[in-house]
Amino acid sequence: MKKKLGLLYGGKSAEHDVSLSTARAVTQALNFDKFDVFPIFITRDGEWRKGDQLTAPAESIEQLQIGKGTQDSIPNDVSSFLLNKDEKEFDVIFPLLHGTNGEDGTVQGLLEVLNLPYVGNGVLASSAGMDKVVMKQLFEHAGLKQVPYVYFIRKEWNKSQDALIAKMEEELTWPMFVKPANLGSSVGISKASNREELIKAIDLASKYDRKIIVETGIVAREVEMGVLGNDSPKVSVPGEIKPVTDFYDYDSKYNDNNTGLIIPAPVTTDVVERMKDMAIRAFKVLDCSGLVRADFFVTADDDIVINEVNTMPGFTPVSMYPILWQNTGVTYSDLIEQLIDLAIERHDEKQQLQYQ
Repeated sequence: MKKKLGLLYGGKSAEHDVSLSTARAVTQALNFDKFDVFPIFITRDGEWRKGDQLTAPAESIEQLQIGKGTQDSIPNDVSSFLLNKDEKEFDVIFPLLHGTNGEDGTVQGLLEVLNLPYVGNGVLASSAGMDKVVMKQLFEHAGLKQVPYVYFIRKEWNKSQDALIAKMEEELTWPMFVKPANLGSSVGISKASNREELIKAIDLASKYDRKIIVETGIVAREVEMGVLGNDSPKVSVPGEIKPVTDFYDYDSKYNDNNTGLIIPAPVTTDVVERMKDMAIRAFKVLDCSGLVRADFFVTADDDIVINEVNTMPGFTPVSMYPILWQNTGVTYSDLIEQLIDLAIERHDEKQQLQYQ
């Protein structure tokens, strides 16, 4: 019997367009003989719109931008929207949302309250994984090596700019990377090599989040690994990123076909094993489930530093996570089906707990 699958995508975050690209890519890979697929689109303004059942892959992103008048639209009653009393509720929801209000535990919390199975990480892992500061603090607790960093909120920056700059220059070294704490896909991230660039970078990052993190730059190779599973996760082969820009920015990830991906990454067996260990430790300290992409820096002397994990990595045709698994022997379609199975497995496990 086919499973009724809800694809949830779009959203209010700055990564709305990334989510649309991911949703289209997933429809291209889904086996429509196994799933009845229903699009659930969240507009940039936060309105939820459920479209008619998809019977074939989406031919364009525009097809997924469901308009008014052609579908149900219940922005103020999402529970009724997802739990239709006239038909079978979804077997599983696949959130393809990136960034805030989607990847940060908010939608996951809604789906938990509605008791709906969903693909990917739960509330805690999603929220901790989205906030780079909280993530780093948990990594520190797990003994995972990281680059030095300083963080502050926008109000502190506006009030004590000179003191914060002095703190960064004392504790960090140039160049520095400035990031919004709660965003992904390299949105709002800048490299700063002096005070003037640092101030501009912080002003840019503060447009996206109230919390800013500034890290010491490191001369190293960027290597990533995919993690897949629940309580017994497995790890993909490593992949190295060779961006043509100073760092792996938004355009490099989604628009630039010149970015080099070397899979498997040319690293020693010892480095691979150490990265696998760190990836699983990071996965477990955040209490992850389903999927994670773990990002590392590998120095010339094979020192390994964890940069971050992404709890909802992109699934676009040029995204690293599915490519890593494809090179590990798991096709795109099989990867999606495994993630759906893991979601149902985790949901069934929760139902066995008392007082559910």
